[in-house]
Amino acid sequence: MTRLEEGMVPFIALIGGFVALRLLGVAGVDMLDSWQPALRGALALMFVVTGVPHFLPSWRRDFVAMIPAAFPQPALLVTITGVLELAGAAGLLLPPIAPYAAIGLALLMIAMFPANVSAARRGLTLAGKPVTPLPTRTALQVLFVAAAIAAAA
Repeated sequence: MTRLEEGMVPFIALIGGFVALRLLGVAGVDMLDSWQPALRGALALMFVVTGVPHFLPSWRRDFVAMIPAAFPQPALLVTITGVLELAGAAGLLLPPIAPYAAIGLALLMIAMFPANVSAARRGLTLAGKPVTPLPTRTALQVLFVAAAIAAAA
């Protein structure tokens, strides 16, 4: 993957997942016959894509390195954020708790953003590829948080 592709995987999961799920809704899958369930499903896909690497050794090392030095126990923080991402993804698929999961994930993304800023400023890598440049990462972060807020509405 190129550097751009590496940083765009969550974006592609979100947009591609949304389009695919909306098409299923249009094709007659009742539970997806609205933009919000499709968005929740797409966000769930995105968080599975971003949550699983927290537990893969080559990615995990890089995630631990991203944590700013001011935060204690970076490995524990990576584990906690990975668990929260995966739990939030599951929560998005359960209609009674989906709004709460979406808000929780929006807050989690905001809380994790300093690690992304730190990684970009320090020129770190993820799985051997440079992290997404800060302007692009910031724009994506705004989109992801907005999608989570829309999924909660």
